[in-house]
Amino acid sequence: MQLQQNISLKPYNTFGIDVSAEYLMVLNDAAILQQVNTDKSLPAEKHILGGGSNVLLTKAVKGLVLLNKLKGITIEREDEEHVWVKVSAGEIWHELVHYAIDNNLAGIENLALIPGTVGAAPIQNIGAYGVEAKETIDSVRCWHWEEQEFITYSNASCRFGYRDSIFKQELKNKVFVTDVTFRLNKKPAYNISYGAIEQELQKMNVTSLSIKAIADAVIAIRSSKLPDPKQTGNAGSFFKNPTITYEHFELLQTNYPNIPSYPVSDIMIKVPAGWLIEQCGWKGVKRGDAGVHEKQALVIANYGNASGKEIWELSEEILESVKERFGIILEREVQVW
Repeated sequence: MQLQQNISLKPYNTFGIDVSAEYLMVLNDAAILQQVNTDKSLPAEKHILGGGSNVLLTKAVKGLVLLNKLKGITIEREDEEHVWVKVSAGEIWHELVHYAIDNNLAGIENLALIPGTVGAAPIQNIGAYGVEAKETIDSVRCWHWEEQEFITYSNASCRFGYRDSIFKQELKNKVFVTDVTFRLNKKPAYNISYGAIEQELQKMNVTSLSIKAIADAVIAIRSSKLPDPKQTGNAGSFFKNPTITYEHFELLQTNYPNIPSYPVSDIMIKVPAGWLIEQCGWKGVKRGDAGVHEKQALVIANYGNASGKEIWELSEEILESVKERFGIILEREVQVW
């Protein structure tokens, strides 16, 4: 085990926030977790970093930061319709999408270019363009800190919700996701009805649908709307899209007849957080080096040397204004440390 002390986490978070970790360990082998668990010389407080694309660091991190670098992709089994692929949690998500496309395995092509690692997929139940990770996840294997053993959770046990799972609730800070098994499809069921995928495919002159064409369309859309974290520090969507009652929605419609929405159930409807934020005048607004992106109001960016605290304070202002204007309390999608 190689332990580093007082290390800057700037290279390990896509906001590019420069805070230090008391201790940092790069994890290349899941078997080491048992040793980490029992070694009394290591701090009891542990934090897990994957791609650092869904975290806002607001202060120096006490305890031990485990940097997930677990690698490996193996085909576990297959039948006439599906292939079960076991993927180590430190693999880059977008590279997994490419792997699936190269092997003609469908189901995650709509999730192309989502930043971060595979380990974050079940925790966050990542989703985009009408598809969520839960639709393809078969099981999730974790190291349980208290039980001191590896436990595999079935899809049903993961209790997936919108950008949510048991790993963000009862199991928060209790497990380390080591690998995820996906059930991918040999025959694609194309999903192009959400967002601007159809229009993008037309623009690309695609006449014959394929999973690669859909992924390419998604990549083009995301690249045009979202800033590259390598150029401008950000964590993608900062807020979740809120779900409100139809009654609340109809009240808002009287003042905002063009308010966009997506039905969730017979009584609930989803409203785009980016639209709400934009209506409050935040698009393109900066507070020092922290600002709301000029193309996508759902993104808060670090335009230079903003601190995590400054980004947090800007997000607080946005929350307050949306609450005051629309009576809707936005929820942050990023984890705040």
